[in-house]
Amino acid sequence: MMAKFTNFIAAILAVATVTACTSAEVDAPPVTEGAWTVDSENSKLSYVSVKAGDVAEANVFESVEGMVAADGTAQIDIDLASVNTGVDIRNERMREVFFNVAENPIATVSAKLDPANFEKLSVGESVGYALDATLTLKGLEAPVRTDVTVTRIADDRILVVSDAPAIISAESLDLTGGLAQLQELAGLPSITPVVPVSFSIALSR
Repeated sequence: MMAKFTNFIAAILAVATVTACTSAEVDAPPVTEGAWTVDSENSKLSYVSVKAGDVAEANVFESVEGMVAADGTAQIDIDLASVNTGVDIRNERMREVFFNVAENPIATVSAKLDPANFEKLSVGESVGYALDATLTLKGLEAPVRTDVTVTRIADDRILVVSDAPAIISAESLDLTGGLAQLQELAGLPSITPVVPVSFSIALSR
């Protein structure tokens, strides 16, 4: 009986040792170890425009690129020509009249994140973060402030999702002239010059 009990304990200890070794082997490297690249295919940046006082329309930018360096320096480039409003003629007007992509093809969001907030983030865990960033377009800068949730969904994948929309003003980026032209072309009584912007940015390394 004692021999059986001894063998049983030995078996448990062997399993525990294997489990411990396996856990050590699969521990994900720290988030701050190396740079992260934006996964454009699985990222989304959208906004809602309001015309004629109460007609809301969802719009999306289908191409975003960028990276987050190990020191927390982040840059996201938005391809303005990738705007999709769901209507071909409206897409054309947004590109040519509002954004003037021939001269301003890219809008850039830049930020300096504090790596200490993410260093111990394990797979499956999330952390909230108050994001202070800068949106640059046409050589002008506008502040972007919103809360985000950062989730490590795999060893080499992170998802950053806005908890609430960031509010962007056309006036802050000298876009009011283009907005007035859009309004005239569409024969609208008004287009609201302030839009809420939401995003879901996937990162990989």
